[in-house]
This record gives sequence, C-alpha cells and structure tokens, in this order.
Amino acid sequence: MIPAKAADESTIRLLLADRQQESRTVYTDGFRAYEPLEEDDAFIREYVVHGDGEYVDGDVHVNTCESHGSLVRSWLSPHRGVSKDKLTPYLIAFQLRRRVYRKPGEEALKTILDAVL
Repeated sequence: MIPAKAADESTIRLLLADRQQESRTVYTDGFRAYEPLEEDDAFIREYVVHGDGEYVDGDVHVNTCESHGSLVRSWLSPHRGVSKDKLTPYLIAFQLRRRVYRKPGEEALKTILDAVL
C-alpha cells in the first residue's frame, strides 16, 4: 500500500513503473484514470465497472484491494488525526503487522528481523 497525492494517470504510471518484475496485468475498477493503460502495450488491463452493477467478471475483481483499504482505515481509526506526512510510516507498520500475523513462529520472527535490519 503506497499513499499517493493524486489519483491520476501520471501517478498510476509511476506506481506501476516500480513493478517491472511483477505481473503486467492490471485489475481495476472503471475509474477513468486507468483508461490510458488500455492503449499501452506494456499493460494488460482487465476491469469491472461498479457503476454498471458489475463487481466480478470471471477472475477480475478489486475486492482484495478494497478489503485491504477497509482494514487500513479501521486500523488507523484509533490513531485519530494521523498527519499526511506521517501516513507512510503508519502504512509500513500496518503491512509489517499483516505479514507477521500470516506466518507461523520462526517465519514471523524472520520477517520482523528482515524489516528492521
């Protein structure tokens, strides 16, 4: 999860540019800022349009992203008033916490040590 100052095409392209080694298929909703990705040969864009009542199309959905966002909001709520310039460290802590809780015993400890060292 990476905080962004804007949800526009240039910001989306910058975030995707850092993902060279990962899958180049981008699953989105119908947000207009994603439309130029369809014309770009570097990406395969698959999407659902919530405004048309479409939430899942085969394997295409954005439920994981929306769920993650919901978990972050509820995790941040007890910290009332997190300033925007401190949001990134809070998100890093949230992601580390999620990774640790998904792993058993020694694997969780190794995850923490890798993040700290």
